[in-house]
Amino acid sequence: MLETKDILETINMIDNENLDVRTITMGISLLDCLDENIDKACTKVYDKIMRSAKDLVKTGEEIESEYGIPIINKRISVTPIGMVAAPCQSKNVVRFAHALDKAAKELGVNFIGGYSALVQKGFASGDYALMESIPQALSETDFVCSSVNIGSTKAGINMDAVKMMGKIVKQTAEITADRNCIGAAKLVVFCNAPEDNPFMAGAFHGVGEADTVINVGVSGPGVVRAALAKNGAGKDITEIADMVKKTAFKITRMGQLVAKEASKRLSVTPISMLAAVSGGNPVEYAKILERAVGTVGVNFVGGYSALVQKGFSAGDKALIESIPEALAVTDHVCSSVNIGSTKAGINMDAVGMMGHVIRRAAELTVDKNCMGAAKIVVFCNAPEDNPFMAGAFHGVGEPDCEINVGVSGPGAVRSALAKCPDGDLTEVADVIKKTATSLEDLDAIAKRVIRGEFGNGKTRFENLTKAGINHYRVQNRVNEMLDNNFRHSQEKIEAQDKLLGLQEETVEKTKEEADAV
Repeated sequence: MLETKDILETINMIDNENLDVRTITMGISLLDCLDENIDKACTKVYDKIMRSAKDLVKTGEEIESEYGIPIINKRISVTPIGMVAAPCQSKNVVRFAHALDKAAKELGVNFIGGYSALVQKGFASGDYALMESIPQALSETDFVCSSVNIGSTKAGINMDAVKMMGKIVKQTAEITADRNCIGAAKLVVFCNAPEDNPFMAGAFHGVGEADTVINVGVSGPGVVRAALAKNGAGKDITEIADMVKKTAFKITRMGQLVAKEASKRLSVTPISMLAAVSGGNPVEYAKILERAVGTVGVNFVGGYSALVQKGFSAGDKALIESIPEALAVTDHVCSSVNIGSTKAGINMDAVGMMGHVIRRAAELTVDKNCMGAAKIVVFCNAPEDNPFMAGAFHGVGEPDCEINVGVSGPGAVRSALAKCPDGDLTEVADVIKKTATSLEDLDAIAKRVIRGEFGNGKTRFENLTKAGINHYRVQNRVNEMLDNNFRHSQEKIEAQDKLLGLQEETVEKTKEEADAV
């Protein structure tokens, strides 16, 4: 639970104690970029990175601006290139380093890690060539970082790799001597490397990780030092440890907020298009989406979709036929099919298919109240991009990642209309418009509260009230943003709304009386 004083304390940490987000690092899997032809493989690697991280820098800057949290670096880690290079007939692995460096420069990131090999158990195809190429790769690139894991507690130490890396580190330093030996500074030799490592210069994206992930690194040693200097005198080791733990927790929560906001910007492209590229059973994509839901903790994932208003393209029929099975074997996946539009007309073949599909989805999930059919939407004139479940999908023409917010306010509109039962149509429309505007602005106000713009405690309550803003409603949204489970009751919120209404009436009356005088 993060209280208001904790928020203000975090702001002070940022302003006075050098707290910052050291990096947002996007991990990208390159396992779908393997190719025997090294030129084609390098092109796939470059394209995948550009596609996945297109908005990484922009997203970091937006979060930095919205929350006032300094984000120093934006970085990328990729699957160890030793694995990606394994199928290539050419062993001129430096080409991959050039592809990585080109992508990093064009995206504007600070570093890209993953020019790596994991050889603790021995050399696999691609590893040896990659290790030998490290000095050249780091001397010919500016942003590429490299790492090699040479041993582990379980597998022991690869002594051949130890010998190789001794020579490689020295050679890398020598070949970049004119740049303060920067090549060696971007090279890490591990024992017991973690399965996934987002930290430069030894960063690489683990094989067991999702296709893309976000990692956030927070720099807080100055904050811990300040906390100890301020409150540590005369404390025993247990109290000191508790102080460090609490301070670290607050720092971590800030990092969690940044990671959560960055991750929200990830979206899903209609799956039939992916099926068209990869082939295979589309249900496997539904299972992947389901696993992703379990990992990131969202309620639903949309995009198991097909857009067939103009006819069936590759992947569409297979996906539509698979919908009943896909929704039967998953709990959180939603599906939609657009069967027509004003411009293109109606795809009658798709109409016939969807009738059978909905019936079959209901039959397969009859033990779950036909939930499968409840998670299918059939469109005519589907929007180009739709964030609303169950028909949600991320439009092809949309940015790589974006955030959509849906606000549920019928109760608020109903309460507002009850205050003007005799109003004409214009007055009613004005009330609805003002209510909708206040609902839409709630997130913006909550972010300002988090930044400390309204003050703290009683001062914040008074400032919000003077502005005609319901403190309790805003505090609930702030708590929701910061994963605090406490919520003020609806009765308290409605009571505050009445007080704000009386306040507005009093102000209007005073104005009228002043005008009359």
